[in-house]
Amino acid sequence: MTTDLLDQIQKLQFDDRAAAEALLLDFVRRQFTLDVARVELRPLAVSLNSFNGFLYLRDGERLFFKTHTEPDSIVGEYYHAEQLAEAGYPILQPKLQSTEAGKQLLIYDYVDAPSVFDVAWAIEQGESAQIGALTAAQQTLDDALLAIYERTLAAQTAEAAARAPVHQLFYHRLTGGRLERFYGAGAPPLEIGGRAVAFTDVRRLKWTINGQRYELSLDDMIERAVRLLAPEQPSPSIVGHGDAHNGNLFYHGDADGQAHLTYFDPAFAGRHHPLLDLTKPLFHNVFAMWMYHPAIKDAQTQLTARIDGDRIHIVHDYALHPIRQMFWQSKVERVLMPTLNLLAAQGQLRLDWRAYLKAALFCCPLLTKNLLDADTYPAKIALLGLAQAVEMGAESVGTRSLVDAALDTAEREI
Repeated sequence: MTTDLLDQIQKLQFDDRAAAEALLLDFVRRQFTLDVARVELRPLAVSLNSFNGFLYLRDGERLFFKTHTEPDSIVGEYYHAEQLAEAGYPILQPKLQSTEAGKQLLIYDYVDAPSVFDVAWAIEQGESAQIGALTAAQQTLDDALLAIYERTLAAQTAEAAARAPVHQLFYHRLTGGRLERFYGAGAPPLEIGGRAVAFTDVRRLKWTINGQRYELSLDDMIERAVRLLAPEQPSPSIVGHGDAHNGNLFYHGDADGQAHLTYFDPAFAGRHHPLLDLTKPLFHNVFAMWMYHPAIKDAQTQLTARIDGDRIHIVHDYALHPIRQMFWQSKVERVLMPTLNLLAAQGQLRLDWRAYLKAALFCCPLLTKNLLDADTYPAKIALLGLAQAVEMGAESVGTRSLVDAALDTAEREI
């Protein structure tokens, strides 16, 4: 099947790029009427469920391509770049596109710009020259995003909501096979405190993380997320990108030291709930560097874990770089809080909005990649990822987590 082929290419790019490029070249020649001489994949840390690179045509033209792979997809068609452009998003429009599930690939004119992911990571590694320009560009983008939300906000029927591609990132990963494949009965044990613990047992534990208590287990959070995130619910909706993390934004630096950002790869774009639209950037741009650079973060992070009765205790020193705090502050203050107030003013804010958003956030660390894949994630990083899933999905007791403190403020201001 083609779906399997694209997923195979995505995985193979890191271990045998030449073989992956040969498979991709054959696919592109069959799918598009382009005289392609060769393809060049760019295996990047940000490419967790995607691949991108360049096409070289025989006439000398060079093109950029990007796709997102989703093996358990039940979505029939991806990509609605035109809808985003009509709504006012600064989005790179594809030159050619194939949007059928299993064959989805967008081809663009050549782009000579880094992603925001790359710029932010360079800043985190000590290259500070672009901090000011990136901060200003992010704030401008977030102000524009709120304006788009305000313009496009409209009610959506349960039937229309159920068809939104964005649910593939949340509900369908919970129920469509990914959860069971990653963490089901066949999951490997997890090393905790020097011993191997069956993951079925880990799923039933409650958590204390850096002194913050959480009274829900992973199983509790999974059950709640499945219930809350069911796609077929009437709801307010906006036109949104759906997967607007920093890997899907280009950074265009100007000669005068300013910058602007453009979206691309709208695989999950469409009309959907604004809180789902905000979920991926809120998590991935802020908390997830361990997911993209596990070896580096494993070396930099101290973490201890022990089990006491029905509770696992985690102590770690994973901290957010100031550039991550900037992304969080900008998105929360300039988009999330005004959006919650907008929905409340119009009588469209669901009573359980907080649990709904946290259920979606919970899916990001848990289901973007398999944390129990020991070839990718050391045991320490797997535990850190699970701890973040708990922090996203459950309420902290006593000392408040960063997420809960922000949502507390939002609740007071609504």
